[in-house]
Amino acid sequence: MKKLLIVYHTQGKRTGELAEAVLRGARSVEETDTTLKRAFDTTTEDLIAADGIIFGTPENFGYMSGALKDLFDRTFYLCENKVDAKPYALFVCAGNDGSGAVFNVERICTGLKLKKVCEPVVAVKLNTPEHVARCEEMGATLAAGLAYGIL
Repeated sequence: MKKLLIVYHTQGKRTGELAEAVLRGARSVEETDTTLKRAFDTTTEDLIAADGIIFGTPENFGYMSGALKDLFDRTFYLCENKVDAKPYALFVCAGNDGSGAVFNVERICTGLKLKKVCEPVVAVKLNTPEHVARCEEMGATLAAGLAYGIL
């Protein structure tokens, strides 16, 4: 069974709400084993074992959260050449426009040679029903793509 890992950080509730939406969508595909973990609890082994990864972060000062940056700091060199071409996606809860957080996460994922498979969901100021639906769709799409060998 393929494994999808959803990694996120939140200090409030918005990013957690979107993480739960991604999880609901992913778990609608029974052929994929989906795990939701906080960034501080995620290990190098988790990233290597996953067949696909969805990252979630608030935008903090125009950047990703410190917890997600910590994850990348702890695991980047240990994951090099071990996560190549794994599909990934991203969702961001932003107070501004989210572009700094998106740019920097994507830059690190490019360095890891992960494969971006959908456009990021960026929820500015508040989570709308559309953001929640897009996150559910993101989770279901990655889970189905992994399960059926498309990704």
